[in-house]
Amino acid sequence: MVGSGSGAGKTSFARALARRIGVPFIELDAIHWQLGGWTMPEREVFRGWVEEATRGPAWVVDGNYSASRDLVWARADTVVWLDLPPAVMLWRTVRRTVSRSLRREVLWGGNRESIWNALAGKDALIPFFIRTYRGRRRRFARELALPEHAHLRVHRFRSSAEAERWLRSIPPVP
Repeated sequence: MVGSGSGAGKTSFARALARRIGVPFIELDAIHWQLGGWTMPEREVFRGWVEEATRGPAWVVDGNYSASRDLVWARADTVVWLDLPPAVMLWRTVRRTVSRSLRREVLWGGNRESIWNALAGKDALIPFFIRTYRGRRRRFARELALPEHAHLRVHRFRSSAEAERWLRSIPPVP
């Protein structure tokens, strides 16, 4: 399971890890936003979808939804925490959002990002990131320390270079 906030590089890292170890890649954003129109599914519906996606014997999950974290962590053996500096993550989030907006890139469920929606509105991504970064980081650390998560091997990387070195150290599946 690869977790962190927006702009940490979760998706790229998780895809590369899944390829390297030869297991399915599961993107929680694709599961969560599949209804289109940026419509959020009911919590139990989302949990059911995640439960189904993680039934296999091995996988790499990209994402960190609190609504499904207990399901994923109970089935996982390893958590990779991309704990990058907030300025790096914010810059990447802004850059990615602008790029997707200008290209009119179609995302999960036919959704598209817009610069306006990233900056303004009730669920705007950039203000949300700024408002919640510290709290989410503390909560993530606190949850990883709980006894029910003692089975997890946790790899916490504070730079992309550190994460890449670790990834390269894993023998690839032929």
